[in-house]
Amino acid sequence: MEEKKELKITREFDAPRDLVWEVHTTPEHMARWWGPKGFKTLVTKMDLRPGGIFHYGMEAPDGTKMWGRFVYREIVPKEKMVFVVSFSDENGGVTANPYSKTWPLETLNTVTLEERNGKTILTITGHPINSTPEQDQEFYAAFAGMNQGFKGTYDQLEAYLAEVSA
Repeated sequence: MEEKKELKITREFDAPRDLVWEVHTTPEHMARWWGPKGFKTLVTKMDLRPGGIFHYGMEAPDGTKMWGRFVYREIVPKEKMVFVVSFSDENGGVTANPYSKTWPLETLNTVTLEERNGKTILTITGHPINSTPEQDQEFYAAFAGMNQGFKGTYDQLEAYLAEVSA
């Protein structure tokens, strides 16, 4: 069996780890920074425990909506979250990526937070699970786009952290 490649992004935030954790684990905060720039995030459910679900929608400037969900596998408060990410419907059921028939239905993501000198080092890793070789290749081919997407999302997080720290 071929080893899965992993997307890995590391970013430093000028905020304490407790605050970075809080804005990742509170629906009101997630609604303010999560998702692509220009989109409105609609948080419908956040149950932060193993087996719990974060279900959210994203509304584009033109009004179209897309849904997603995380199913949490592991929570180590203020240090680590492991969760399965999927596209979903409005009710939280798993659906295919609306833009790609060969996108994996599930990816396993891990977010870790490390505090250094009052700043937080966030690392997110992700790879497809329960996927076909074709789905894996689609995921790997999208690394540049995913890096760009996370950069935009984490730019919003950086601005939001500055706002709530003020």
